[in-house]
Amino acid sequence: MNTSRLEAFSDGVLAIIITIMVLELHVPQGADLPTLLTLMPTFLAYVLSFIYVGIYWNNHHHLLHATRRVSGGVLWANLHLLFWLSLFPFVTGWMGVNHFARLPTGLYGFVLLMAAVAYWLLQFAIIRDEGANSMVARAIGRDLKGKLSVVLYAFAILCAVRFEAVALALYVAVALFWLIPDRRIERALAQGDG
Repeated sequence: MNTSRLEAFSDGVLAIIITIMVLELHVPQGADLPTLLTLMPTFLAYVLSFIYVGIYWNNHHHLLHATRRVSGGVLWANLHLLFWLSLFPFVTGWMGVNHFARLPTGLYGFVLLMAAVAYWLLQFAIIRDEGANSMVARAIGRDLKGKLSVVLYAFAILCAVRFEAVALALYVAVALFWLIPDRRIERALAQGDG
C-alpha cells in the first residue's frame, strides 16, 4: 500500500484532536478582563499542545513522504502513535483546568514521552521494512534530537512531582527545540533515493 491513505487518515485524526482541544476553551461567564484571565492556564496549555500536535503533523508528513510503502507493522505503529496523540485533549484540559498541578503536569509529560516513543517505533517500523539504506534510515541517522527529547520528557516527569514550573519549562523547551525545522528528511528527499 502507498502512504496516501495512511497520511489522509492521520491528518484527519490530528485535525479532530485539535478541534477537541479547542472545545475545552469554555466561554467565560463574564465580560471583564479578570474573568477572561481565569482561562489563562487552560489557554496556555492549549497553545503548548497545539504546537506539539503541529510538530507531530509536520514531521509525520515528511516521514511518510520519504516512505515508499506501508506494511501492516507500519499501520499498527502509526495507530499506536495516534493513540497517544489522541490523549492530548484530555491531559491538556486536565492540566490547564487544574492550573498546572503536579499530577496533571506529570501525566501530560508521560503522554508526551509515550508519543515520542511511539513516533520512534513508527520510524523503526518503516526502517525495518525498507532497510538500513532507505531514505528514512539515512535521514534519521542517530536521531540525537529524538533521543534528547525522550530524556528531557523523562526528567520533566520526575520534576513535576515537586517542581511543576521546571517540568513545564522543559516541555516548552522541547517544543521550541522541535520548532526549529528538522531538515533531515527534506535534505534526503532533495538528494533522491539513489
